[in-house]
Amino acid sequence: MNTTSISIVSTAAALPLVERLETLLIDLPTIRPHKLSMTTMNGQTLMLVKIHCSDGIVGIGEGTTIGGLAYGGESPESMKLAIDTYFTPVMVGQDATRVQALMARLGKMVKENRFAKSAVETALLDAHGKRLGLPVSELLGGRRRDRLPVAWTLASGDTAKDIVEAEHMLSIRRHKVFKLKIGARSIREDVAHVAAIKHALGDRGAVRVDVNMAWSETEAVYGMAALADAGCELIEQPVASAAGLAHLMRRFPAALMADESLHGPESAFEIARVHGADVFAIKVEQSGGLFNALRVAAIADAAGIELYGGTMLEGAFGTVASAHAFSTFANLQWGTELFGPLLLTEEILVTPLDYSDFELTVPDGPGLGITLDEDRVRFFQRDGLRKTVSIAK
Repeated sequence: MNTTSISIVSTAAALPLVERLETLLIDLPTIRPHKLSMTTMNGQTLMLVKIHCSDGIVGIGEGTTIGGLAYGGESPESMKLAIDTYFTPVMVGQDATRVQALMARLGKMVKENRFAKSAVETALLDAHGKRLGLPVSELLGGRRRDRLPVAWTLASGDTAKDIVEAEHMLSIRRHKVFKLKIGARSIREDVAHVAAIKHALGDRGAVRVDVNMAWSETEAVYGMAALADAGCELIEQPVASAAGLAHLMRRFPAALMADESLHGPESAFEIARVHGADVFAIKVEQSGGLFNALRVAAIADAAGIELYGGTMLEGAFGTVASAHAFSTFANLQWGTELFGPLLLTEEILVTPLDYSDFELTVPDGPGLGITLDEDRVRFFQRDGLRKTVSIAK
């Protein structure tokens, strides 16, 4: 009896536990201003979370948004605050190997905060993959593909510059699908911009647009018809609501894609119920994490809705986490948009990601399969070495 008790205690004590959470804000410059309908980005801030476990393993996750609070209710700064103040007391001392059980516990104690939850779930999976010697994709059910097609977003706002940029991407065989950010100008100006780029690229490059909810339904009726005539194959979230999307469905040759209205499984079910989209732009952070992204994909498959792997313009860790999830999808008809690290001028990985022949290679090492360059992070960390050097000058 005593022997059994000792054995049970010993086994329990050997379980890897969450010891502490560490959060960092990393400010990185971008290759050019990135213009959206709601804001213009001149740089990107990454919130990195490191989960230190009692067995010595450290998992890393990322939380990133588009334009701080211009896009939604979370920012890198708010994620850091939420994790430091509210997530940590709930997670410390818990079994680090039961990722879904720990995320369910967190969900009961912390409401909303989907982006922050995605970051810590990613870090837990990264740690557990390292622990087991398996890529995160295998923890999510097993990958079906090792490489993912990647679209590039043209968002300088200047037609001539965008054409030059697209031609360059074609010449180096990095991207042949181009998404244009529109909605900040008049519809006629935007349509002329899209038409000029499609005319210049011809059949060498596909053109899609993202309106970021900037149009009313009346404007969308005109805009979608004109864009389809210009050769645009996919139109992303022209209006804000799921009901508005449903009113536009199947009226134009271009496919209609839901993005901002898609906030995880519940909203995915509602959009599917009202026949509100041809395509779902699945974003891991917006879904609330990797497992929720898989649930959204399952709902789409059941409803006959096609899939596109979206981005929040994450850095390397958020991008690779998404790549692992998207690699497991049964269907990925519209490819992905996982170009976030390419928009940044600075590398924070020891070995950069492999973008080649219009695709991204999904890393196959344990966990996320990538290694953080700690020296680079110390330099670009907010209030870190870069600020010290600047002051010294």
